[in-house]
Amino acid sequence: MKLKIIYTTTLCLSGFVILLSFVINQQVPIKFVVPKGWPKPVYDFSKNNITADGFKLGNALFYDPVLSKDHTISCSSCHLSFTAFTHADHSLSHGIYGLKGTRNSIGLVNLAWSNSFMWDGRINNLETQALNPITSPVEMDSKMDEVLIRLNNTPRYRTLFFNAFKDSVITSDKLLKGLAQFTVMLESYNSKYDSVMRKEKNVSFSTTEKNGYHIFKLHCASCHTEPLFTNNSFQNNGLAPDSSLNDYGRIKITHKAADSLKFKVPTLRNIEFSAPYFHDGRFNKLKEAVEHYLTGIHQSPTLAKELQQKISLTPPQKKDLIAFLLTLTDKSFLYDNKFRYNFSD
Repeated sequence: MKLKIIYTTTLCLSGFVILLSFVINQQVPIKFVVPKGWPKPVYDFSKNNITADGFKLGNALFYDPVLSKDHTISCSSCHLSFTAFTHADHSLSHGIYGLKGTRNSIGLVNLAWSNSFMWDGRINNLETQALNPITSPVEMDSKMDEVLIRLNNTPRYRTLFFNAFKDSVITSDKLLKGLAQFTVMLESYNSKYDSVMRKEKNVSFSTTEKNGYHIFKLHCASCHTEPLFTNNSFQNNGLAPDSSLNDYGRIKITHKAADSLKFKVPTLRNIEFSAPYFHDGRFNKLKEAVEHYLTGIHQSPTLAKELQQKISLTPPQKKDLIAFLLTLTDKSFLYDNKFRYNFSD
């Protein structure tokens, strides 16, 4: 059965999305939704039809350390569901043998609307994105042919791949498409902000949140554009380079001086739970991230034009802005059982 993409005006009933199509492990529904007013996804579903079995396969692969060289690191090691599919408690991602990466793990959410991945945009296809962590020497440090041998020698995976693709021979193309069938479904659109925008009954911003929303639209929305809360561009947000990392961002990919210190604009959805913040995870608290834009801007030739003039907020205004940002928390996404490990065979 193929996935149906639903453009819908009625999204919620008693706080839950009622869009039943497939049932995965004890009646968990799966359906891709394009909420009213959102742009059309850029992901080409016609080249990777999402099915219940494909999603189940992707779930298994996402949570299985079999993809790593020493069987200790899975995708979920750096992308935890309850932290908006990023990591927690350390600034930089960790790989096998305790190796430390050079960047903070970026959250995985609403990926169907993105045509570039990683902080520097080195990947432009959701399927091939998984190759980077699988083969990175400081992440999983695997070789794809060795991963395929391990999976082909595992009866459970031969069954899962057969159910998903009607062929039990496991290839890299099927592996990457299987993972993408899981990650493309990581949608977040049921925060308080969304309820207010949908004009649901008995839901409204408090005075503090409303004031914060005004401040957000004035100072933040040009890059963190609604409703995705990112414009998927690459910007220099005024972070001074960390001399220990020597990371200058997108210039490493494009070799253009204009891209020096530019990193992908991350979504602000679920920002309450996605600390640490920025590409190098240098801030652990949301108020520290906000303060950076007020007093911590590092001047450089590629600094985003929106930051070239000082932003000033009073202490109450800072509290208002943070109060609004907390309305972007979507607990129905963070705690959705279908995004957790599926133990069934």
